[in-house]
Amino acid sequence: MNFDGIISLLIACIEWILLINLLIFSNKDKVNVIALTMVALLAGYQTMEFIMCNLGLTKPIFPYLAFVIISYLPPLNLLLILTLTKSNKLGRKIILIFLPAIFFTVYYLFSIAKFEVAKCTVLYASYHYPLGDLYGFFYYLPILISMIILIKTIPETDDKRKKLIFKVLFYSTIFISLPVVIGFSLMFAGSYAVISSMESIMCKFAFVYALSLSFLILYNSPFKDERNYFKYLSGYKQWNS
Repeated sequence: MNFDGIISLLIACIEWILLINLLIFSNKDKVNVIALTMVALLAGYQTMEFIMCNLGLTKPIFPYLAFVIISYLPPLNLLLILTLTKSNKLGRKIILIFLPAIFFTVYYLFSIAKFEVAKCTVLYASYHYPLGDLYGFFYYLPILISMIILIKTIPETDDKRKKLIFKVLFYSTIFISLPVVIGFSLMFAGSYAVISSMESIMCKFAFVYALSLSFLILYNSPFKDERNYFKYLSGYKQWNS
């Protein structure tokens, strides 16, 4: 029996269920729409990984689509942080933070044949694709910038609610960055196993970030003052109104 990609299926199911509930119960303001989009992309990537590793659909178009999905996560996260911290000075030029993702989407479209699912396991997948080092630089850069903004903003924030949200996002970002630190440490020691599977491993760790985004979305929605989401779901608000 083939269990490759089974963890991806488990995470995908949880993230899709999260997304459906969030779409039903959350407010659809700018912050929440960005966060919802990120949860959808995370769920989409895990679904693609399961399709490739377990169902055997490994033609180059499938890893290409998986990379297109994850390419927009770091710039979306940076946009989310800029919006939350009101640090967005770019205005309409905000599209600039998406230029690397757009570039790789278009460039890889003409290089699809070079995409390959190199290895599949129960936990992760690894890929062969062009311009890996350049892609990695532009992939991690928005994540690093997001962390720097949060480090600067948290001590300056007096609002306890905002500070809690910033801390949740900051510690979640640190958590999903652990594979990067471990991967580069092992690379300097002569092992490239983690580096070659970095995107897949990070997206597994990003399940925690999906939970953090869910917290943000719910905390930023009309029923946040109830202090108890489960009471809201069980009809508490209706029966006590």
